[in-house]
Amino acid sequence: MTTPKPHADLPTNRLAQETSPYLLQHAHNPVDWYPWGTEALERAKVEDRPIFLSVGYSACHWCHVMERESFEDSEIADYLNANFVNIKVDREERPDVDQIYMNAVQAMTGHGGWPMSVFLTPEGKPFYGGTYFPPADRQGMPGFPRIVRAVADAWKNRRDEIAQGAAEMVAQIETLGRIQNDPNPLDVGLLDQAAVRLGRSFEPRHGGFGDAPKFPHPMDLRFLLRQHTRTGSGEALAMVRLTLDKMARGGIYDHLGGGFARYSTDARWLVPHFEKMLYDNALLSSTYLEAYQITGDPTYARVARETMDYVLGRMTGDEGQVYSTEDADSEGVEGKYYVWSLAEIESLLGAEQAKTFAAVYDVSATGNWEHANILNLPQPIKEAATALGRKADDLEAELAQSRAKLLQARASRIPPGKDTKAIAAWNGMMIAAWSVGWRVLDDSRYGDAATAAAHFLLSKLSAGDGRLLHVYKDGRAPVPGFLDDYACVIDGLTRLYEASGDPHWLREARRLAVRMIVDFRDPADNGFFYVASDHERLIVRTKDAIDNATPSGNAMAATALARLGALTFDTSFTEAAQGALQSARAVIDRYPTAAGQSLIALDFLLTETREIAVIGGDPAEWNAVLNRIAQEFTPSAVVAPSAQTPPSEEAVALVPWLEHRGSIGGRATTYVCRGRTCEAPVKGLEGVETALARL
Repeated sequence: MTTPKPHADLPTNRLAQETSPYLLQHAHNPVDWYPWGTEALERAKVEDRPIFLSVGYSACHWCHVMERESFEDSEIADYLNANFVNIKVDREERPDVDQIYMNAVQAMTGHGGWPMSVFLTPEGKPFYGGTYFPPADRQGMPGFPRIVRAVADAWKNRRDEIAQGAAEMVAQIETLGRIQNDPNPLDVGLLDQAAVRLGRSFEPRHGGFGDAPKFPHPMDLRFLLRQHTRTGSGEALAMVRLTLDKMARGGIYDHLGGGFARYSTDARWLVPHFEKMLYDNALLSSTYLEAYQITGDPTYARVARETMDYVLGRMTGDEGQVYSTEDADSEGVEGKYYVWSLAEIESLLGAEQAKTFAAVYDVSATGNWEHANILNLPQPIKEAATALGRKADDLEAELAQSRAKLLQARASRIPPGKDTKAIAAWNGMMIAAWSVGWRVLDDSRYGDAATAAAHFLLSKLSAGDGRLLHVYKDGRAPVPGFLDDYACVIDGLTRLYEASGDPHWLREARRLAVRMIVDFRDPADNGFFYVASDHERLIVRTKDAIDNATPSGNAMAATALARLGALTFDTSFTEAAQGALQSARAVIDRYPTAAGQSLIALDFLLTETREIAVIGGDPAEWNAVLNRIAQEFTPSAVVAPSAQTPPSEEAVALVPWLEHRGSIGGRATTYVCRGRTCEAPVKGLEGVETALARL
């Protein structure tokens, strides 16, 4: 193998014309990369070559490793160039491609992940694949050079076997991507059964589900909060609290800058995979906000605030867009930006403060990870104060000063790479979190951020015909929107309407919902396809009903449509939501631990909806009433605010139950209805307290 040259000394390949940071990271590889598209596929057909498809994303540590080891090696590159058409895909830019071939790799190997390496026929049919391959045989893993030579040999000498295997694999992918409509009832038994199954997989010592590596599972946690609210289950709430407490104290959480890393490599949340993803931080912000609503625990409010502030400060662009990821690596070393030595901390804080900080945050001379220290809290600060013989308030004040000094020092380090593309679905998730956070935490900065992001989506990620686009970077938005883009944006806009009272957002949510139903719904078998009916033809058209790191598209569509139907009284939305869940019922029934978002949607549909209208009066009082309503966790409630009294014609046209609602005596007036039966209106904060007590 040859030693790679520095990137600056190498010519560029076709990827230099792309905007994806992940593709641009490979623009200097000696591999003759193509982006996914007709040019590469046509060349494979004309030259009768197999395709080598490599899929990853910019924050993926092992993607960087495989690039350095294999794709920067000229001998490996020469062999790939001579025998294959090589395609590089950013999974975040083309989740449709990633989804299909990930299903294939999982079917072939029993597991999946990134980097993903798949070999295809010129027609795009997969016949061999895996994930990371080392540059030479190692620890029972075949080396990448041996793999590519074996595949090239099979293509030349055993073509019939490849054709048969590829055809069988396509049939298997079609089966995996097809969810059948289950006619059995959607009832609370599914919710109760799912809670029991989650309890069985719960890890009672450190929280979370299963063993290492351990992922946050925000959708499952949010479902359990609803299960607690519906049934009073103390066990459901205890599972959530233990998990949130342990994550917030673990190394997976950034104790200096806020925000969560992708997952923990160990069972106790200490050692993260250091990449930070927007979707994790959006979903976990929402989870901690809901936990705060239920418990009133200020720790949950603090973590939610710090996480949303992290996104505001480091992940938000000048146009209001929210960026996708921050890398795990800095200067080519995983975690280097985040870890500390005891000597560094002593030099910054002085001996006495450093001694206290080290005792609280698990810092030692030997380190807790690879001779360095990941900041974490083995015990709550109050317990640490008792152990140190300190008053908790005094200790927390000192620690806050110490954290600020360390954060300032960390800012001088070379930061991890940032993927500055904006993805519609992930921006929609963040808009939802910020909108709720605005009211729960009474912080208008989050409302401003949600509004700016919504304006960005509807201007920069909207096609000429009004359809959504998927991804934006450097003034280009080349990929049409997918199901989860529509569903998450609809949900975000709906939440923004409920926080702001601006009917513009609800009108746009409704328009996109109609478009989503027309373009994505399966008229024959319920549910929604992941790509629109006029999308680029791939080898299969799949339905997405299983949650992964993000909610499944089908489940998110059900969630958004159910809420929109409750607000607008438009039964077509409610029926489409029910159809989506009916089509996913088999998944909910058999694999509830992979259906958290579907369970959230089902809980909403099965619970009697509360409609809450807040009309006019003094603006300060109106805002205070909305904030007070948001203090309560009422997942079955929808809120229709109108600062104008009576509500505008547009607002009434969108939300019929706002008709004949007005402010009484010039006060902010709240109307609460359930099951189309309304209670007497109440005035001001004192009135809404009474209404919430009944609610």
